[in-house]
Amino acid sequence: MKFSVSSGNFLEKLSKVSSALASNPVIPVLEDFLISSKGNNLSITASNLELTITTHMEAEVSQPGKIAIPGKTLLETLKSLAEQPINIDVNEDSNGITITSQSGKYKLVGEKAEDFPELSLPTNEDKITISAERLMSAIDKTSFATSNDEMRQAMKGVCLNIDFKSLTFAATDAHKLVKYSFLDIKSEASSTIILTKKSLLALKSILPRDGEVVLHFGRTKAFFTFGETVLSTRLIEAKYPDYNAVIPTNNPYQLQVNRLELLSALKRLIVYANKSTNQVVFNIQDKSLTISSQDPDMSNEATEQLSCSFQGEPMTIGFNGKFLVDMLSAMNSENISIDLSQPNKPGILLPSEQAMGEQLLMLIMPIMTNY
Repeated sequence: MKFSVSSGNFLEKLSKVSSALASNPVIPVLEDFLISSKGNNLSITASNLELTITTHMEAEVSQPGKIAIPGKTLLETLKSLAEQPINIDVNEDSNGITITSQSGKYKLVGEKAEDFPELSLPTNEDKITISAERLMSAIDKTSFATSNDEMRQAMKGVCLNIDFKSLTFAATDAHKLVKYSFLDIKSEASSTIILTKKSLLALKSILPRDGEVVLHFGRTKAFFTFGETVLSTRLIEAKYPDYNAVIPTNNPYQLQVNRLELLSALKRLIVYANKSTNQVVFNIQDKSLTISSQDPDMSNEATEQLSCSFQGEPMTIGFNGKFLVDMLSAMNSENISIDLSQPNKPGILLPSEQAMGEQLLMLIMPIMTNY
């Protein structure tokens, strides 16, 4: 196997798939990139069995073949090279690899391509198409709300509810919930799948800024295809809780406030809050919102007042300030509304302006106030 390639382009493609490299794997070959050359095409794959990423690039191939090349060594070599053509020559009998640059020669030993797990590609699975921009937005708005609880495997992922005329992303850890729907996406099939948070963050890191992504989904795997890249991931095989059941429908009180002003205030106030609860207390009046936090153990306390619009009876309600910061940071609108009913009922965060064809809702459970 012999091929020549631009060092910069090669590094870019390797970096794109490197998030799927396994660390301390059961199978040593999973620390490697699987490189396959044929015609003028180079295929690059990394896998940790849960997540697999494959991409392609052009190369001058003088002798086709396959080899598994140690990932860390190859990446570190290319990162320190200036942009230049490099030649890679593989002895398929010994798996010896020689990398030749303009100024040096580097030798290492790879592993047989046959030792690499068999790759699967989408075949007859159902599919749906979504823009890369929307998909990235959905990952940003939901991935932070997943659970870390090992006893709740389903909630460690993001639920995709695929309907014939809509696509909904949902995530919850039982303290906060995000439901983000696209109401103008059509599918020929209806299904519910759960994607791991790790796979979605890996996907986000390699998504293009524009263009479309085709999602193929089956019972155990999902495939995201865009450009010359395919990301495949195992699904979480569990039943996701009925998140719609916990969203209250009767919220007569509505607080409207500037999102960035509230976000900035909360970032300052949680510094003074109890570190185990991160509790902030909202005292809501007609046109003013007073937010306070305290940590009696450290004799810390802070108060800020913001202007707001509020329809309802004056109310005092406590929330986890860190959760609110995460939620507000994931929103884009200038103003937001928080719909409320009672101090012991969830608050519903909504952007004052929803994008065309989209519907975003965030829910946060209250913390009973202790002062």
